Amino acid sequence: MSERKVLNKYYPPDFDPSKIPRMKLPKNRQYTVRLMAPFNMRCKTCGEYIYKGKKFNARKEDAENEDYLGIRIYRFYIKCTRCLQEISFKTDPRNTDYEIEEGATRNFMALKLAQEQEKREVDAEKEEEATNPMKLLENRTQQSKQEIELMESLEELRDLNRRQGNVDYDSMLLKYNPAELKEQIKRMQEEEDENTVKKLMGIKRKLNENEDEEIVESEDNITKIKISNVITSTAQSSGKKKVSKLNLLNLVKVNNVSSTNKIKESCNSLSLIGNYSSSDDSN
Repeated sequence: MSERKVLNKYYPPDFDPSKIPRMKLPKNRQYTVRLMAPFNMRCKTCGEYIYKGKKFNARKEDAENEDYLGIRIYRFYIKCTRCLQEISFKTDPRNTDYEIEEGATRNFMALKLAQEQEKREVDAEKEEEATNPMKLLENRTQQSKQEIELMESLEELRDLNRRQGNVDYDSMLLKYNPAELKEQIKRMQEEEDENTVKKLMGIKRKLNENEDEEIVESEDNITKIKISNVITSTAQSSGKKKVSKLNLLNLVKVNNVSSTNKIKESCNSLSLIGNYSSSDDSN
């Protein structure tokens, strides 16, 4: 059984290729090629939209008596997918694009218009520089400033690269080892716990010291109060003694007065008795 796709063919020993008759091909022969639509277009007959990238089996031919700087221009024929109307377009090597010829209209393309506008602006600037020397001088000074700024930015980038070149990436990777990171985090947590404990102990000591000071102050106050009480009691006792002495003196004076009164009364009574006895004798 023979192979389906044959790569090598058998040539007999008496094969002479010059005896094979040559086919007379037309000068402008059309070839069938597979291509994609190079831009968005719309059919003129049915209004069907054909989008960029849609695949077609097209016919290709050389455009007669047309070229650009020795570059050939090719023409392509495709059919509308709805009404089978023939659409033709050709290459445009001058603008590196394609040009629609008949059968369809090209849709609006903002990017192409922007590129054309940019090209026109560049051409206008070149023409102005050619006619106006002051404008040329301004553009040159602006370009020199831009070059200086670019050089400064390049120097900054070089300095940054030098700094990064001095970095030891192995040591950095070792620093960011997960096991070591866990150990380091554990150590940091332990240190934080110790610091918090120390702070709490210091606060407790300060509180105890304050309490001791308050106790000492309270004891001092108690002793002062006791001393003041003793002083007041002694002062009161001394005052009572003085008052008792004064009372004694008053009592002595009172006793003396009473004794003198008694003597006077006794004298009066004796005089009365004497008078009574004398009256009896006379009788």
